[in-house]
Amino acid sequence: MKTTKRKFDLEDRLINFSIAISEIVEILPNTKFGNQIAGQLVRSGTSPALNYGEAICAESTNDFVIN
Repeated sequence: MKTTKRKFDLEDRLINFSIAISEIVEILPNTKFGNQIAGQLVRSGTSPALNYGEAICAESTNDFVIN
């Protein structure tokens, strides 16, 4: 049985997740509640891709320390 190594590209998956979030937000109703949920979804749904990108670009452990 031949095993194939599966490519795991988290950055691409997180970017696709952000795109999916943006599509969901676009169909929410334009109400106070819909706008509140949309704003929260945009903030929480798009930040993982950006945070992951920053983390993989860190050059030392000091880059992870928050002053």
